[in-house]
Amino acid sequence: MTDLAFAIVLGAAFGIGACLVLSVAPRWGAPSLARRVAPYLRDITDPQGLSRIPVGVSSVRGIWPGLQERFARLAGGAASIDRRLRQAGWAMDAAAFRGRQLTVTIIGVIAGGILIIALVLSGRGSPGMWLVPPVLGVVAAFAYDAMLTRAARARCARIEEELPTLLEFLALCLSAGEGLLDSLRRVGDVGAGDLTAEVRSAVLAVGTGSSLSEALGQLARRLDVPALARSIDHLVAAIDRGAPLAQVLHAQALDAREDAKRGLLERAGRKEIYMLFPLVFLILPLSVLFAVFPGILMLRLGLG
Repeated sequence: MTDLAFAIVLGAAFGIGACLVLSVAPRWGAPSLARRVAPYLRDITDPQGLSRIPVGVSSVRGIWPGLQERFARLAGGAASIDRRLRQAGWAMDAAAFRGRQLTVTIIGVIAGGILIIALVLSGRGSPGMWLVPPVLGVVAAFAYDAMLTRAARARCARIEEELPTLLEFLALCLSAGEGLLDSLRRVGDVGAGDLTAEVRSAVLAVGTGSSLSEALGQLARRLDVPALARSIDHLVAAIDRGAPLAQVLHAQALDAREDAKRGLLERAGRKEIYMLFPLVFLILPLSVLFAVFPGILMLRLGLG
């Protein structure tokens, strides 16, 4: 295995050196016709900067999307990923997320291979260590997916915390005589947070031709937060039926406060249960050990 590790290290060094030499060769390093013409036609044919693509990268980019699509089909769950991406506020789609997850997996496999080579060269190798690269790759893939889930949950929690304050501010603006769209625009300009950023996007959608009810409905579907969706449904119903919006928003803010209080009590109850684990499994055994051990020691010494 030591000879194999040396062979891998030397082969990788030779391959990298050969690629570097070929990249500066005249035939490989000369700019192509597309790179020479692209600066003059960039506004028409190259909006994303084709002239900046290095030689040989275009072929790699042709292979990489295919690998991403195959990995996405193998992993599945595009609808769940899209929902979590929207909730987390990440500017990508499911295919791009799977591509990054594939990249993280490959990095994990490479890191496992480097670890194996280092262990073999240091003389501490074992037959079972060849499982390290695939295990690290799978762990990296699941860790990246768990990071997305955690980011989505954290952002949804922040949105639920911001919702009562936003509803009360909207009710105050409406009570002062402003319209609903102007109140939403004021909230987007004054406020700072995840929910106010989504409100700004809804106001922008209204400015580009969408109706207010449609923009608010898209906001609720995009975030998929139950409390926010319920408030927007009541608000849209009040707009359609001509009900007084200030009273509706006050009632929704009160309901949101009660939901937040109830959720806080539920989390506090779960934390109390979690606090029992160190008490039962750490503090209580140590207390029993300190109380019983002196008596056992005295009995063994015949002093009892």
